[in-house]
Amino acid sequence: MTTVAVTGARGYIGQHTVRSLENMGARVICIDRAWDGCSCSDSCVAADILSDSFCPDSVFAEVPDVCLHLAWRNGFNHGHASHMMDLSAHYRFVQKMVEFGVKRIAVMGSMHEVGYWEGPVSDSTPCNPLSLYGIAKDCLRRALFIEEKQGSFTLQWLRGFYIYGDDEESQSIFGKLYRAAREGKKTFPFTSGKNKYDFLPVSELGKMIAACVMQEEVNGIINCCSGVPVSLGEQVESFIEANALDISLEYGVYPEREYDSPAIWGDATKIKQIMENAGK
Repeated sequence: MTTVAVTGARGYIGQHTVRSLENMGARVICIDRAWDGCSCSDSCVAADILSDSFCPDSVFAEVPDVCLHLAWRNGFNHGHASHMMDLSAHYRFVQKMVEFGVKRIAVMGSMHEVGYWEGPVSDSTPCNPLSLYGIAKDCLRRALFIEEKQGSFTLQWLRGFYIYGDDEESQSIFGKLYRAAREGKKTFPFTSGKNKYDFLPVSELGKMIAACVMQEEVNGIINCCSGVPVSLGEQVESFIEANALDISLEYGVYPEREYDSPAIWGDATKIKQIMENAGK
């Protein structure tokens, strides 16, 4: 049985990933800063992994087969200072897990590492991030791949794209729209809606992440994506219809962000291979 230690286990992505890992037969050690009730069937650990005092010896009775690092503060606020302030702590955490003896490391990445790019994103696409969030993720990825060359561990960098689902709780545009409709608002200020992205339900992302860490043949940068570009307006209008929300988009109120390209999506070659092999 594969033992997977998951940081950020009760977070937006973490809950779905833990469920998928358990469905695949993994023994999951759930790690988060605090637990007010643990839904994991195996074990839950309250630990501040970014603290200088964090020590794997005090948390784990044995060395996990895989460390899946999902934890990240303020992921929906791309300009938050915490991304840069926490960067060295994320690097230090991975170092500690490798020194503890973990041979396989998987870390959640982001399309925002890439910055402004038109077209499909592959593992060789050059990165020029234009947000603090993207810069921090890009820097961590570069550093960890340098460390991997030392030969003490294998790295999977799981690059996420545009995620939606669990919208009552999320801080995405879908979550904000859902809450606005529930508050009785009839219009929602919006961009032009013309930009095209790679959308994926968070439940499907959880399945993809689980499938990635439960295999060892495909490593490196892995795009967890659909591989299909869809306009933001079309996706959001579909969301409104699917959820029977009594609200309309007010197009053109907000400009596009400087790092929002006309169309960006993931090359799904690797993830399709992994999912096919996993029988998903």
